[in-house]
Amino acid sequence: MTDPFESRSWRVGPGATLDLGPRGLVMGILNVTPDSFSDGGRHTDLDAAVEAASAMADAGAAIIDIGAESTRPGAEAIDGETERRRLLPLIAAVRAALPNMPISADTYRSETARAATNAGAQIINDVWGLQRDLKMANLAAATGIGLVIMHTGRDRELLPDPIEDQRVYLSRSIDIALKAGVAEAQIVLDPGFGFAKDADHNAALMARFGELHALGFPLLAGTSRKRFLGHVTGRPVEARDVATAATSALLRVAGAAVLRVHDVAMNVDAVSVADAMIAAGRQKAGAGTEPA
Repeated sequence: MTDPFESRSWRVGPGATLDLGPRGLVMGILNVTPDSFSDGGRHTDLDAAVEAASAMADAGAAIIDIGAESTRPGAEAIDGETERRRLLPLIAAVRAALPNMPISADTYRSETARAATNAGAQIINDVWGLQRDLKMANLAAATGIGLVIMHTGRDRELLPDPIEDQRVYLSRSIDIALKAGVAEAQIVLDPGFGFAKDADHNAALMARFGELHALGFPLLAGTSRKRFLGHVTGRPVEARDVATAATSALLRVAGAAVLRVHDVAMNVDAVSVADAMIAAGRQKAGAGTEPA
């Protein structure tokens, strides 16, 4: 099993890497959609969206993840042309405004992903784990972009054990990626909190998150404002940022390398506290192994 706190380079394009492990990275969510469950309609104006991206950068975001199609349960699907019309101008505008900020494009369509990388994205976040559009893996291999491979339970029956379901699904995705020529250094895995998972399933994933390190890749966790946090706290979606920050700290301690969130500032603070605790624990453990 890999040590999630050891330094590990995530390849995010030719000659570009992000250091994962010693410090948790916060990925800010920027949706340019009219119907996302939390921030739908807030960033459809280009200038407002770029301003929001700049605010995330100022608050400490290490990556900005831009999406143009809502993935909430029951959301109306859009076609690829509509997705690209929404997504590409914003990627280009954020790249111009924040030239050194790694940008992730949240899409499962290889055609959109190709256009997004041409517009300046360095990471593709595929919520179907390469299993919806098999050309996505070929694109990642050809371009060398970073790749977030997410687990989903949609359109299939979950196995009774949540970690076994993760292992089976994500192993299939990893196999698709590696057979296409994707380098291991490009891959980060996401267990897909909230994607066809009930509150008990999400709680079990949190409790057993550390078991996912057996898959051998860095992990991203995206719990931000999700329904299961409302189930736990009784709070509406707009009042779940404190609960989100709690999960970010807990999952960071459990080894998450990247935390994907809406409220960047609050979660940067939460992850910083977790990082300080992790560093202190590792220092003590290291001191305890010195020869007498």
